[in-house]
Amino acid sequence: MSSLRSRLPTAPLFVQLLTFMVISLVAAQAISLVLLFNLPPPTPDFYRLTEVAQAFRGSPPTFTDRRPLEVRVSDEPPEPATDARFAPKTRAKLSELLGVPKDRLVIAARGGPFADRRVFRILRDRAAQEGVREEHFLLDPFEIGLQRADGKWVSVRPTPAFGLTPWQSRIAIWFVLSGVALAPIAYLFARRLSEPIRGMARAAERLGRDPNAPPVDLKGSAEVAVAAAAFNDMQARLARYVDDRTAMMASIAHDLRTPLTRLRFRIESAPEEQRAKMAADLDQMEEMVSATLAFVRDATRPGERTPLELSSLVESICDEMAETGAQCEVQSADKVVLEGDPMALRRLLSNLLENALKFGGKARARVHQDGVHAVVEVDDDGPGIPDTDLERVFEPFYRREPSRSRKTGGIGLGLAVVRTIARGHGGDVTLINRPSGGLTARVQLPL
Repeated sequence: MSSLRSRLPTAPLFVQLLTFMVISLVAAQAISLVLLFNLPPPTPDFYRLTEVAQAFRGSPPTFTDRRPLEVRVSDEPPEPATDARFAPKTRAKLSELLGVPKDRLVIAARGGPFADRRVFRILRDRAAQEGVREEHFLLDPFEIGLQRADGKWVSVRPTPAFGLTPWQSRIAIWFVLSGVALAPIAYLFARRLSEPIRGMARAAERLGRDPNAPPVDLKGSAEVAVAAAAFNDMQARLARYVDDRTAMMASIAHDLRTPLTRLRFRIESAPEEQRAKMAADLDQMEEMVSATLAFVRDATRPGERTPLELSSLVESICDEMAETGAQCEVQSADKVVLEGDPMALRRLLSNLLENALKFGGKARARVHQDGVHAVVEVDDDGPGIPDTDLERVFEPFYRREPSRSRKTGGIGLGLAVVRTIARGHGGDVTLINRPSGGLTARVQLPL
């Protein structure tokens, strides 16, 4: 923990996020500037007035580099009519080409000053090469309306574009390539920020599986370093709390041996008719003290965790019990490997199988995998347990049968040991009454 605190942390998470946002904004502006100064500007299509007149006559020209002209009939003239300086000359030229009065022609266009002078120069050079004067062509978008004798309006305009124009396609490709170029940087930055958080999650999961797990040692932002230090402090305080409670329990149980020994000497002078009962009570107390010390010893022993095959462990325990004449069998055993303390898990399984034999006469075990957990189920044919006591039987020294005789169930630490071992491995144990009768003990351990 001291080494973690002494290590200089990286920049705070707020500073890292702010830095990434500033870099992203600068990169976006740089891309925009590159597009502005390097990509050629979009050049609008232009159409000769002779081509427009040809479309009015019913034979629109065919183009390879421009969108075709379309002719449509409507009841209203095209809007909005333009009042640009080129409109009178254009209307006069069209009137001459079509042989119609100028007042029957309407020019609707949204032309205006060029946003980029390069576009104007390109159009001017192109028109000069083709010998077209400025008032003899129109720029897309436009619509020319001619009123017929029946009052209908015939309009000519460039066919509306669908999809992206070539210039828009180039812009889209540029942005895609820019995004691909920036993606690795964003990935590395996101991974740098998220890795310490994932490390904290793994440490919490490891602590749930193994209370004696080593402290968290994480590199990251200042906030992560503070969180890791707080996590380690919490883990240390929990360990001290559990150790103190366990040590107190062991001390009380150990200190009880001395007065019990004195009492055993003193009952020799007790009346004969009371001596046997007093000796039985002392035997029961000594048995409880011995069981408590064994429970504390097993709870505090740091067992080494190794990969083990759970079904083999269950089968070996059942075989040992069957050799003594017990009706214990393994109904199904999938090959499931997990990290665990072999001695602790052997005691867990032995306690469950012994309880099944003691209260049900038979024990049937199954081992299988359920997702990311290994599951061991032990069935018996006993009377079961009332639903109100399914959790209470896991409490230390709780017994539904009041006798403390080993023949009728011991002193009530067996299931407490089972749950302690299961939870120490990051799992749990539950008891389930089967509808057909009997009890099922289900142990779930993480893989």
